[in-house]
Amino acid sequence: MAKILYIEDEQEIGSWVTAELTDKGYEVSWLTSGEQLEEQIADVDLAILDIMLPGLDGFSIGKRIKKINQDIPIIMLSARSAVEDKLEGLSFADDYVTKPFHPDELIARIEVLLRRFQKHEDMIEVGHLQIDMKTLAITNKNTQEEILLTGKQFQLFQYFLRHLNQILTKEQLYEGVWDEQFIEGDKTLMVHIRYLREKIEENPAKPVIIETIRGIGYRVKQ
Repeated sequence: MAKILYIEDEQEIGSWVTAELTDKGYEVSWLTSGEQLEEQIADVDLAILDIMLPGLDGFSIGKRIKKINQDIPIIMLSARSAVEDKLEGLSFADDYVTKPFHPDELIARIEVLLRRFQKHEDMIEVGHLQIDMKTLAITNKNTQEEILLTGKQFQLFQYFLRHLNQILTKEQLYEGVWDEQFIEGDKTLMVHIRYLREKIEENPAKPVIIETIRGIGYRVKQ
């Protein structure tokens, strides 16, 4: 049984979501703020966070959870549908659901994330790469050679792996890896992706691991 940490201060919504998730067999720990976060986070399998909360907002709580354990998937819930809010949420979280939503949609998204993060205990394969999710050792399946990355290349690829199959903007990637605001025209990210492709792609001139999504950003697709 998966344990879900749910933080929502609106009683009506909180009761409804908790009842729906419990009915589906999940163990739900419902809090109305992030004050007891450290006490609850130890054995959590997934966190669902509202953004507008008393005290620390959902963004701050989510970032704190990822610092404690980056392998806890996070779903942000919010009535705020602006692109800026979604981008901020997805810079660290794994999904973003806007209110109102159907409970079946939320449950489907929970199941997708639980399946994806279950793999973190094992090996995953992306193209010709085999990745040990415990050590993040990367092996070329065709040659059985280990691929060694530099510090920033490692951080960048790790960020992609945490957001498998998601299209990530340049802003998300830069802010997620360098922890600084992206400035339009800065070539740092592009240079690091080129170097990373030279390490992990069979043909860096025709990359298939790190896809370029024209006009938006990049994606690593499993």
